[in-house]
Parts: sequence; C-alpha cells; structure tokens
Amino acid sequence: MDVPFDEHHHGDMPMAPFSSSVPEGDLRNTGMNMDMDMDMMHMSLYWGKAAVVLFSGWPGQHVGMYTLALFFVFLMAIAAEIFSVSPAVKAGTRPAMAGIIQTSVYVFRIGITYLVMLAVMSFNIGIFMAAVAGHSLGFFLVRSRAHALANKTTDPKA
Repeated sequence: MDVPFDEHHHGDMPMAPFSSSVPEGDLRNTGMNMDMDMDMMHMSLYWGKAAVVLFSGWPGQHVGMYTLALFFVFLMAIAAEIFSVSPAVKAGTRPAMAGIIQTSVYVFRIGITYLVMLAVMSFNIGIFMAAVAGHSLGFFLVRSRAHALANKTTDPKA
C-alpha cells in the first residue's frame, strides 16, 4: 500500500481527518477535555495553595486546609521512614507469626510511601518540600536511634 505520508496518515494506517464544528483550539465540546470547572492538573512544579493533593477538591483554596495537607504529607513521610525499620520479633516467636508481623508492617509502609509519592505528583513545591522534610526528619530519627542503640551495646560504661 503506497500511500504518501501526510498529517492524515500514521505509518501504513490511514487516519480520518479531525473534523468538528468547534473552532480550532477550542476543546470544550469535543470530549477531549476535562470539565472546565475542574482544577487543571499542573504538569510542572508550581507554588501556591491551589493544589489537589490525593483527593479531588482537597485541600481546595483555603490556606488552613493547604497547611493541613502539608502537615499530613510531612507526617506520612516521617511514618514511612520509621516503618522502614523491620520490627524486632522476639526470640521464640513462631516463624509464621513473625512473617505476618513483618509483612503487615511492610504493607503499611509501602501504602504510606505510595500516598506520599502520589501527593508529590501534585507538582506543588510546598507538598514536595513537606515530603522531603518528613523523609529527612524520619531518617534522622531512625538512624540516630539505631546509632544510640549500637553505642549502648558496645559501650562498656553502659
């Protein structure tokens, strides 16, 4: 099939030209747009309280709700780091029970981590900074505790 390549052909598959009574550049009535009343999703980093984080319409246009969203993402990031340490299972615990405990903590941690990732995908710089700060503080808390415990077990004075 020798068909010259132009804007209405894609490789060897002929494509019908787009026709609409809607003026060029106006996608309101073509079914190719989102509802004009909905907030448009940003595809680059931006700063501002007008964000959609995790749920449609949340936090909305209110500064208080945006602050709550920042705090919520911050706490989720801290929790993700804290739960990154496998729980200590007591000696003598049945292997199946130990596996269930560790798997439960892992599932919870992964769920929180994915929620933080989805929040960051709002492309809001404040949300991004809250996630990074939360992960950083959580990492600091976990590692400083691990370091303190390691020093406690090796320190002959303790």
